[in-house]
Amino acid sequence: MPYTDLFSADTGSFFRSPVRDIFKKVDLNSIYSFAGGYPSAETFPLDTFREIMSGVIDRYRGQAFQYGATQGVTELRKALSARYGVPLERIQITSSSQQGIDVCTRIMADPGDVILTSNPSYLGALQSFCSYRADIRGVAHEDDPVLFRKAYTDMIRKVSAEGKKIKFLYMIPDFQNPSGETLSLEERSILVSLAREYGFVIVEDSPYRELRYSGDPVPTMYSLDPDRVLHLGSFSKIMAPGFRLGWIFGNPDLLDRIYVCKQSLDLCPPVFDQYVAAEFLSSGLLDENLSKSISLYREKRDLMLSMLEEYMPSSVRWTHPEGGLFLFLTLPETFDSVKFYDTALGNGVAYVAGAFFNTEWISGRRCPGKDGLNTMRMNFSFMTKEKIREGIILLSGLLKENL
Repeated sequence: MPYTDLFSADTGSFFRSPVRDIFKKVDLNSIYSFAGGYPSAETFPLDTFREIMSGVIDRYRGQAFQYGATQGVTELRKALSARYGVPLERIQITSSSQQGIDVCTRIMADPGDVILTSNPSYLGALQSFCSYRADIRGVAHEDDPVLFRKAYTDMIRKVSAEGKKIKFLYMIPDFQNPSGETLSLEERSILVSLAREYGFVIVEDSPYRELRYSGDPVPTMYSLDPDRVLHLGSFSKIMAPGFRLGWIFGNPDLLDRIYVCKQSLDLCPPVFDQYVAAEFLSSGLLDENLSKSISLYREKRDLMLSMLEEYMPSSVRWTHPEGGLFLFLTLPETFDSVKFYDTALGNGVAYVAGAFFNTEWISGRRCPGKDGLNTMRMNFSFMTKEKIREGIILLSGLLKENL
């Protein structure tokens, strides 16, 4: 039966994640995989989870397996409120941070509306924006604050001159995916002031914020303007991704639209998982485990940086993230990391081509030298330190042969 005529117009805007396609093709444990954003399984406190889960069943009985409130169970919302100092009415639990991105897009963006973001930006967010047929506009980062403001102001004015409306700005200010870079307080303040001036909202995606290995924490954009910013958080990187739990902090009027939207999506976040997360958070076990995770990831980050310094060709540059799970390689402008990928995978090493995070690439507005073809994202959290060493040596050797 031909199904083409039955599909909605939206499905034509869906695109496959090249990262997920990698996972379908190969067993990540059988290769040197710098590709995914997986946390290390070493950070999952299995014995602790077993004890907490047993305690949740004893305490809540059948309630732990029943439907729950759309906004999330009160115990988890109270635990988040106590940890982050956010009033209860400003907290919405989501079924993963990815759902947080999606519901924000769903309640604000109509086809053709502009979503502003950094370039490059998180692939999963770009997929969501495209699925609602939004017009994605990316802005390349400028280190100088004056040029940073100018780059965003110029794009905002360009959009306005086209008669279009910016609905929101999407940013990952801490240890960005894919670059690993962090916005300064001045840069965050600039973006908040532009949002006020031009009348749009900021969606601040912060799944990596608590994974800081060096440097000083920077205030969230939400703290700069709680009514202008929707702040997304996640348990995926600080507890376990399989729980599929996240949260949104925001103005109650915005959260009310998200609340109604979620009723048509999943009715409520997974109840048992929320009770487990609440206990893990409120008991202090999250901080205890997070300290161990940070120590492990700091060692892996430092190892990868030292291996890159020792083995990579001199024409390759990379970011030096203060936290998170990724760093970003930039190769000579003539290099094509998309074409090179099959060569790398054929030799047992995987990465993600930087073009797949590039807003020009995704939107089809490709411009030579600005489409991210000469970049690649590298994850340092997933593999063991031994495999990181071996994988960097292997990838460096392949690049030397092909540059």
